[in-house]
Amino acid sequence: MGTHTYLPVHAGLVCDPEADGGQVVSLVLYSVPDREGTPAAMSTGVSRLADGRYTFALPDGLPDGRYWAAATFIPTRGAPPVIDRTVRLDLPSGGAFLVSPEQVADELGVALPLTAAQRETFRTDIGKAQSDVAGYLGRPLVPRPETLRSVQPLYGYPLSDSRAWPAPSYDDITTVLSHTATSDGRYDVRLLIGLHAAREEPIVRYVLAHAAEMIRNKPGTADGGRRVSSVSAEGQSISYDSAPAAGQAGALPSLESLAGYRKRLYRPIVGAPVAAWPYGRGRRYNRW
Repeated sequence: MGTHTYLPVHAGLVCDPEADGGQVVSLVLYSVPDREGTPAAMSTGVSRLADGRYTFALPDGLPDGRYWAAATFIPTRGAPPVIDRTVRLDLPSGGAFLVSPEQVADELGVALPLTAAQRETFRTDIGKAQSDVAGYLGRPLVPRPETLRSVQPLYGYPLSDSRAWPAPSYDDITTVLSHTATSDGRYDVRLLIGLHAAREEPIVRYVLAHAAEMIRNKPGTADGGRRVSSVSAEGQSISYDSAPAAGQAGALPSLESLAGYRKRLYRPIVGAPVAAWPYGRGRRYNRW
């Protein structure tokens, strides 16, 4: 069974219906962009995550491809239901790829639905693009789970703060997924350690653009070739549109734009070296 994570937005603001007395009702999937006719599937099994997002349980057996969805939720207590008709869902979801083959097809102008061969080709190039990004950042793009058993929180921090727990990697991004009290007054804590690149729009944008550009520049490819601006009458010369230069509107993102996600080395200094006694206040021998 697959899942889809949804963030409710109402009147231009992110909202949390359950916290405000409302409710997230359903997610209806359609096979056509106008979201009309007989639905392809419907999900009413929804659960709230700790950060205010909601997860829909999708039915089994849905074919791979793009679905256009309509999410229904009640933003606050007593408010009328809101139908969000902007949701798009590409299946399968939740894997190791940051973008879907259908998103690459949109960049290339390839018509949907994709064939099985096209989908596998696009996935291969998405994997190459992600490898290039991971190599530049010096870190994986998919975080790893860790579980702490029977630990005590540090006083002064909320239990949802990673600094409250003895995390095994203090020099990386650590997110608390859940904390469960045990019978002895301690906690079992589930953590997520590492960069969750699927939630970082700049990284997703670069992987999508990089994968599409690799496919576009393959010799003899029929999937989204370069844009032709003019052809001579005899067909002896062809001119192509030039791509915008780096930094201009419409230009492809550069790898340097992701520099802020590079992992920083962290090495604590235990103590500053000083001269030993009697020539100075040494770390071990001290008369005072």
